[in-house]
Amino acid sequence: MLKFVKGHMESIEGIEIYPMISLLIFFIFFTALFWWVGTAKKEHIKEVSQIPLETENEIEL
Repeated sequence: MLKFVKGHMESIEGIEIYPMISLLIFFIFFTALFWWVGTAKKEHIKEVSQIPLETENEIEL
């Protein structure tokens, strides 16, 4: 099965760019995620971490 897919993929011109684009998107996403986590305010993190523990009566709309 893999030989069939590999053989078919080799016949497509310009396909070698897609793994590079995928790696670039992956790298940019996780770099941005780590940056966001590193710069998030501690008050926001504490507030969000308490959401699963709140009951319906405590939630303010």
